[in-house]
Amino acid sequence: MFAGSCVALVTPMKSNGEVDDKALNDLVEWHIGEGTAAIVISGTTGESPTLTTDEQAHILKCALQTAKKRIPIIAGTGTNATASTIKKTQMAKELGADGCLIVTPYYNRPTQAGLIQHFNAVANQVDMPILLYNVPSRTGCDLQPETVANLSQSKNIIGIKEATGNLERLKALQAQCPKDFLFYSGDDPTACEFMMLGGHGVISVTSNAAPRAMQAMCELALNQEREKATSLDQTLQSLHKLCIIEANPIPIKWAMHYLGKIENGIRLPLTVLASQYHEKMIQALKMAAVN
Repeated sequence: MFAGSCVALVTPMKSNGEVDDKALNDLVEWHIGEGTAAIVISGTTGESPTLTTDEQAHILKCALQTAKKRIPIIAGTGTNATASTIKKTQMAKELGADGCLIVTPYYNRPTQAGLIQHFNAVANQVDMPILLYNVPSRTGCDLQPETVANLSQSKNIIGIKEATGNLERLKALQAQCPKDFLFYSGDDPTACEFMMLGGHGVISVTSNAAPRAMQAMCELALNQEREKATSLDQTLQSLHKLCIIEANPIPIKWAMHYLGKIENGIRLPLTVLASQYHEKMIQALKMAAVN
């Protein structure tokens, strides 16, 4: 689907919480120019829990119209109900998304058998590329390697965003899944090593603010240029860590506002980054040579 840095795009909002179409279109254009490999719309970083289905459709339409097939646009379509996940995934296909990112159901904590039935139900009803998304720190549900291996037999399930930050998990997945199955990191601090261990890229929060540096680091890591990759990654580590000082996307949205890319809009229950972290974020941006 892509190799390198895929941005988990923020949803730009005006100060009153309305989606800012112009800023969204500008961000898509900027990422194309900066060399970002792909864009995820309406994922965790895009505040999907507080977006209506109509808003998600509108945001996807805007991104696709701006991208004009110059960059893959992947829609976050996961919910904690199988029927609604199928509907959102079908909607994304009809609108022209290049693929879907589907998080494990959250809060209701399905069994591994339930996860197999859930994802297969989506894959069987919607014929489009699907990336699984495992982020147990948020969902309370951990997609085990054996379950991923089972799901990888579906022709439409082509890869996984693995966000545990556990590199041993990648090794277990590689041992059990087909050779052409795609592995993407969902954890910026460990993404460089993830790729040098055979991962195909990262779906990144940091790349919202530092797209060119993230793509450059990814290319070095994918080419096994360890010394150069880790050296560049070190300049990004402070930014990686500041992006989770409060719940994502709180820090990165403040950083994007500071950089003049978006207004300082965010929807409750999320709030603007606490002032005590502002200077630290500014210094992290400087260390990453973002201006």
